[in-house]
Amino acid sequence: MIAAASGARLSGTNLERAADHNQRVTLHAIRVCGSLTRVELAGITGLTPPAIANITRRLLQDGLIEEAGQRRGGRGQPPTKLVVRRNACYSIGVNIDRDHITVVLVDFSGRTLARASEEVAFALPDHVHSLYARSIEEMLRTADVDPSKLVGIGVAAPDDLGLVDLPGRPPEYAAWNGLDMASLFTDPYELPVFVENDAAAAASGEMQLGLGQKYGSFFYVLLSSGLGGGFVVDGAYVRGANGRSGELGFMLATDGKGGREPVQALVSLSGLSRHLEASGFDLADAMHRTRIAPELSACVDEWIEAAAQRLCTPVSAICCLINPATVLIGGRLPSAFVEQLADRVNALMREQVDVLPAIAPVARAALSEDAPAVGAAVLPFSHFLLPKPGALWKTPVADRATAGPAAVL
Repeated sequence: MIAAASGARLSGTNLERAADHNQRVTLHAIRVCGSLTRVELAGITGLTPPAIANITRRLLQDGLIEEAGQRRGGRGQPPTKLVVRRNACYSIGVNIDRDHITVVLVDFSGRTLARASEEVAFALPDHVHSLYARSIEEMLRTADVDPSKLVGIGVAAPDDLGLVDLPGRPPEYAAWNGLDMASLFTDPYELPVFVENDAAAAASGEMQLGLGQKYGSFFYVLLSSGLGGGFVVDGAYVRGANGRSGELGFMLATDGKGGREPVQALVSLSGLSRHLEASGFDLADAMHRTRIAPELSACVDEWIEAAAQRLCTPVSAICCLINPATVLIGGRLPSAFVEQLADRVNALMREQVDVLPAIAPVARAALSEDAPAVGAAVLPFSHFLLPKPGALWKTPVADRATAGPAAVL
C-alpha cells in the first residue's frame, strides 16, 4: 500500500538480476579506472574474489575486456591487469540544437573516432535526417568500424525544441513539436535509439567519462543556444518528478535595468550573440578565432562579467538546495571563456560566504564542445552494459526494452 500510494518502487530481486548488476558494476569499474587487477576489482566492488573471477571470465569470453600485461613490483606472481576492449562495440551520438548539429562515433571506452558537424540555425527535421544519413557511412568507413558492432544511437536535444521562443526562430520550426525523434534515424542502419535532454546527456557523459569520476555529486551547467542543467547525486542522474530537473535557464534573475528575465536570455550563446551584435561583432568571430581583436575581446569580457553576475542567482539556489561537490560548466563556448566565466562566478560567490550555508566551486567540465553528443553516445552503452538505477527492480515483461541488439555483443 505504501508503494502504491507514493509511487515508490519497492521490490525484491532475483539471482539473475543481481548477477547482471554485479557484472555491469565490474565492467564499469574497469572502464572508469583504465586498468585493474582482479584483487583491486574485489576491493572496489565489494564482491568476493571467486565472484570476480567468474565475472571477469565471462567478460573475457564475451570480448568486452582483455588482459593487458602484468603489474610488477610486488611479491609472488604478478597480478594480471584487465582493461576494456575499445573495439568491443561502438555507438553513435547525435546532438541537435537550435544553431548546430553534431554526430559522433565513439568506441566502448568513450573515445571519439569520427565526427560530423554543421552550424545551421533552426535546422528542420528533414535537414537533420539528411546530415545523419549522408555522414554516418563515411564516418564508419573512415574509422574502419563494422556496422554490425554498433549497439545503438543516442540523441541529445533540448526539451521543447520547437517551443522555446529564441530570437530568429522561424514559424516552421514548430515541426519539431510532437515529432518522434527516433524516426529520423531508422536508416541506413536499424538500431535502437535512445533520446535524452541535451543537458542530461552532457551530465551523464561527464559522469561516465569526465570529472564525475572525481565528484560523486555535481551540478552540470550546459551553455549552448539556450541554458540547461542537470544534477548527479551519488553517481546517479536525478531526473525529477516530470523529467525536467535542472532547468536553470528558465529561472528569473534581475536584468540590470530594474526588471527580471530568464537567466538564459543572457547566459547562452544566443545571449552572447545578441551582446556582440549590439557592438557590431559576430558570434562566429568570437567562437572560432584563437586570438581575437582587442575590441572584440573587451566586448566578450563585458558579457562574461554580466553572465557571471546573472549566474550567481541559480548557483546560489543550487548550493542551498542541492549542496553538490562542484558546479561544472560545459558546452560549445570556447574553453578559455568558460574558465574565465567560472573564475568570475567563484569570485562573486565568495562575496556571499557569510550568507550561504555552503558554496560549491565552479569549474570547466572535462567534456567540452561535444559533451551532449558524446554523452548521448554513452546512452546505449549504459542501457545494455553499464550500471543503471533500478537495475535490481523486477519489471513487467511488457516494460522491458527489446534485447535484440545486445546479441551483437
